[in-house]
Amino acid sequence: MSLEEGWFKRVSEDFLVIRRLISTYRTMLKTHQQYVSRYKAVSENERNELKPIMEALEEQMNRMATKIGEEAGKRYPAYNRLVEELGIDGSPSAKEALAEILTYIDPDRGFIKTANYFGLFKGRPKIYNKHLRQALQRLTTSVNNISLFRLTARLEKQTLHKIWKAYRQETRGRLAIPVQG
Repeated sequence: MSLEEGWFKRVSEDFLVIRRLISTYRTMLKTHQQYVSRYKAVSENERNELKPIMEALEEQMNRMATKIGEEAGKRYPAYNRLVEELGIDGSPSAKEALAEILTYIDPDRGFIKTANYFGLFKGRPKIYNKHLRQALQRLTTSVNNISLFRLTARLEKQTLHKIWKAYRQETRGRLAIPVQG
């Protein structure tokens, strides 16, 4: 059986490498969230048993987020510039979220379609990725130094637009450089 190429999106090696690292980070994040829920539900004695596990997991998550940030810095030219612009140099989780977002931004696609893919839309979208929306929420809370309760879709959209615009300028600038001979 053969399938037409139109059914699949071509992806680069950069996408595959970053995506694999992010998948591992998401697994750790999900496990951490489960432990936080259990931690809140148990007695003080049981909390003392869970605390070292949670601390070890948080440390591993920070190491993985740092690794993702380093890899994204090598593979996406706009990444390092955006880390400085957004002021997230000290936050490994925010840098991981930025790497995840950059992995899925297509510079040839308009901002409206990109925003729809992140779940920032009016009406019903055709395609929506909840993991990207969560990454955008993590990044927006870090950039604006607010809690998740004060987060608004407007702030998320502003953050995404800043990222999309910088990434697009970076890729357009890279393509527009004339070859000197």
